[in-house]
Amino acid sequence: MTHRILILGGTTEARQLAGKLARRADFSITLSLAGRTESPVAQGVPVRVGGFGGAAGLAAYLRHEKVDLLIDATHPYAARISDNAAEAATKSGVPILALRRPGWEPVVGDRWMMVGSVAEAASALGPAPRRVFLAIGRQEAGAFEAAPQHRYLIRSVDPVEPKLAVPDAHYLLARGPFPEAEERVLLQQHGIDAIVSKNSGGEATYGKIAAARALGIEVVMIRRPPLPDVSSAETGDALAAKVDHLFAPVAERGV
Repeated sequence: MTHRILILGGTTEARQLAGKLARRADFSITLSLAGRTESPVAQGVPVRVGGFGGAAGLAAYLRHEKVDLLIDATHPYAARISDNAAEAATKSGVPILALRRPGWEPVVGDRWMMVGSVAEAASALGPAPRRVFLAIGRQEAGAFEAAPQHRYLIRSVDPVEPKLAVPDAHYLLARGPFPEAEERVLLQQHGIDAIVSKNSGGEATYGKIAAARALGIEVVMIRRPPLPDVSSAETGDALAAKVDHLFAPVAERGV
């Protein structure tokens, strides 16, 4: 019997999880990407790109494709997608699991200012001109047009289009991981005195946080949004184990 699994992805962990689950011959894996990245890395399994039309559309897809399990492995800040996934699972009766990467925690030497949104982060930079590293991707960079007095270094996987309506912005196209040593050089080269970051968690983008700590640079940290309460695991290995248990071969269950 083949078990059909839909993974809502876009993260490194989602890609790794898909590859891990695809090793089982009785699993048919589809990885869904929102399509926000113009040149996504190869995923290694069949990929579906684009939205579903909200919770109702996703529920209809789950029923039509006879999906046996929905896995939410989206970015920690993709709250709307996670909400839609939980609602669609309820509507369709399809089980759902979530891969929830733990957030970073401040340690001795960190200078974090916690804010609740990107707009709050722009305001929290204050009225005096600063040299700011925006490490939040391109989707919400426009919020910083409200604070045009700062000089911005903006890093994203895809170009920020249109460019920000601010007098001084430098754009850097790059895809992680970003090691601490390289981040430290980048921050020093551009004379950065403030970083705006989301609490993404994981190792791939932690380098800038460690570099900021070493250099005494303030980090304006945007809190994670609340996410629906569904069964979850913090790592791909732990989630794969849950899936294996859910669909354990009959012989292993002793039936």
